[in-house]
Amino acid sequence: MQPTLKPAAEGLRTRVFQIIFESGTPLAKGFDIALIVAILASVGVVLLDSVVPLRVRFGELFYWLEWGFTGLFTLELAMRLYCLERPFRYLRSLYGVIDVIAILPTWLMLLLPGVQSLVVLRLLRVLRVFRVLRLMQFVGEGRLLLDALKRSVRQIFLFFFSIFIVVIIFASAMYLIESPEVGFTSIPQSIYWAIVSLTTVGYGDIVPVTPLGQAITVVLMLIGYSIIAVPTGVFSAQVIRSIREERYSEEACPGCGHDRHERRAKYCLLCGTWLDEETEDPRAWKDADRNDDAPAIDDT
Repeated sequence: MQPTLKPAAEGLRTRVFQIIFESGTPLAKGFDIALIVAILASVGVVLLDSVVPLRVRFGELFYWLEWGFTGLFTLELAMRLYCLERPFRYLRSLYGVIDVIAILPTWLMLLLPGVQSLVVLRLLRVLRVFRVLRLMQFVGEGRLLLDALKRSVRQIFLFFFSIFIVVIIFASAMYLIESPEVGFTSIPQSIYWAIVSLTTVGYGDIVPVTPLGQAITVVLMLIGYSIIAVPTGVFSAQVIRSIREERYSEEACPGCGHDRHERRAKYCLLCGTWLDEETEDPRAWKDADRNDDAPAIDDT
């Protein structure tokens, strides 16, 4: 969770804080958009530098561009720490860790050549686009998916454990049936073949040649096709359950006992009873006022 951040003091630090950490003003939003463009450009430089012909031709340009971006992001991180009341608290947050990871690979390149490819991790900084473009409402949807995933962990674990047993059985059978010359040199090697066949990838580096082995391969592939829907179905069921719990209340109606009402519902869908027991039904007041205004009936 992102901690609550406060500026260090009034004046320049507060102004810098408003520009860097907020997005309510045009200047602050422009800063965030410029930062995102710089992040994407720096990642693009790393990707282009990995292409050998481009690196041979523009290697020096890519090198200085990367150091330029690293210097820019280092200065930006220093400004963030400068304007904060508790800078180390920010460094321990999610965005703070990402900011450090974004500049660390280039500086480590001075000591460990070859780690500059990790610069692509600064692409994580584009997560700030959620704040810039007012997309934070989608965080709730992501939380719903994570909740569904946590609920289905046991079922998915049981599914993968069952698949592991199937893989071991088929791999052991193929190790006994096929010869080492075609690639089945050990049970672990046969496990690799079984996983490739079960997932219907079929690399073709290990292929059974006997009729029995080919028949077993066909059965394993059919099993692979049939089980694809199992984890998807489990996860989908949990997503639906989370959506229902998010939308519906489990409190029963005091009138008829029905317990599947929308959380914003005020009256029971079946019997019309007022659902909020902590407050009085406004219709009761209207009915009482109506009865008070009705003319009295003389029984004499």
